Amino acid sequence: MKPLCLQGFTWLALAVAAVPVEAQTWPTRPIRAIVPIAAGSLTDIVPRLVLEQLSTQLGQRIVVENRPGAGSTLGTAAAAKAAPDGYTVLVNSSAHTVAPSLYANLDYDPARDFVAVAPLGVSPFVLVAPPARGFRTAGELVAAAKAKPGTFNFSSPGIGTASHLSAERFRLSAGVQASHVPFKGGSEALTEVMTGRVDFFFVALGAALPLIQEGAVTALAVNDVKRSAALPDVPTTAEAGFANAEYPTWFGLFVPARTPREIIDRLQRETVMALQAPNVQEKLRTIGVDPAPMVPGAFGAYVEKQIAADAALVALTKIKAE
Repeated sequence: MKPLCLQGFTWLALAVAAVPVEAQTWPTRPIRAIVPIAAGSLTDIVPRLVLEQLSTQLGQRIVVENRPGAGSTLGTAAAAKAAPDGYTVLVNSSAHTVAPSLYANLDYDPARDFVAVAPLGVSPFVLVAPPARGFRTAGELVAAAKAKPGTFNFSSPGIGTASHLSAERFRLSAGVQASHVPFKGGSEALTEVMTGRVDFFFVALGAALPLIQEGAVTALAVNDVKRSAALPDVPTTAEAGFANAEYPTWFGLFVPARTPREIIDRLQRETVMALQAPNVQEKLRTIGVDPAPMVPGAFGAYVEKQIAADAALVALTKIKAE
């Protein structure tokens, strides 16, 4: 029996020795989290809520670094070039998967140059319209648009944003013509709907909820596969009669390719644990974000599938980044 024990001990020792020292002790210093969007947006708020809990669990500070520009590609490129040692992570949204279709000369590949660690949450967009128009359903809006082809318009926070793609997906499903009016931010795009100068807008649930409750805009549908708990009386786009119009935005955690597998695995486990914390879930629900847990590896497969789906949508609608 003793030789067997010794052999087992030797095998275990060799296995531990095979794990890089950095992976065994990680993290020993602060971690940088690059958010390639300006501060204050949902893509910035969501990671801050989750990373605060993650920092506590890991026992190290996680410093959020906002690096906006070029539709999130500047900050993402910086993350792709970072050392793959677990001390730089990227938090991005649906912009991560549409970028290859919008920008022909990206100096990074979102699938090849990153490992998708874990999703942080998903948030539906709400189709809203000016109360003065009197639309009670998405079907009524579509009927009005079809009655006057080419006269309707919709707003977004910019070309190629998830809001823009949401509207295009809905427009294709509904079979209507509508002109895109891009703005520099969501607040201006929403204001134009409230005043009636824009006919509809797909806005993030968290930003829309107070205005819906006040009656400043009318909620007609949510573009997710299920109704939102915050708006239980508002149907999904499918329930409203428009198939394949779902396009909720998601937020996810990534690391540079070649990051040690042991670090990725621990980061994935700790992120899932952080998302299970009641205080984190409550804070996310407050801004209209639901956790979207996936088994290890599933998030990467989802990202690759979404890259292909976004490429098809961009090609069909002929969207071009400015």
